[in-house]
Amino acid sequence: MSLRATRINHVSVHAIDLDASERFYRELFGMERIPTPDFGYPVRWLKVGEMQLHLFLRPSEAPGAHHFALTVDDLEGAYQRAAALGVLDRPEVRRLPDGSAQMYIRDPAGNLIELNSAGADSMDPAVIGPLVRLTGEPGAKLYL
Repeated sequence: MSLRATRINHVSVHAIDLDASERFYRELFGMERIPTPDFGYPVRWLKVGEMQLHLFLRPSEAPGAHHFALTVDDLEGAYQRAAALGVLDRPEVRRLPDGSAQMYIRDPAGNLIELNSAGADSMDPAVIGPLVRLTGEPGAKLYL
């Protein structure tokens, strides 16, 4: 019998200020705080659809390229809000071969977050700038 993972349950990221990180995720993405067990150190759990994001207090730097990805319902709006907050990791939106779009931001602790959405070609270049078109293997697609 082989063991199979059935889905990703949660992602944990560090926070250097739990209040600031929680506020960031709640205000930008509409996540809601849910009850958290006592691990003996400060942790907060946030609900993301049917998944969870766990924030834990640690005075360390975020890895430079490690990231997690969120599917959002309005990438143009996310781009505008991220630009206004000064959290864009790079000022570009990429078009993947399947027609989806992705962009990158950083949270208050420096964690890298990829934002994904369908319909890259319907996005307004006046809002997001010109799309950076990626190529790749046939059949490469995001599961949105």
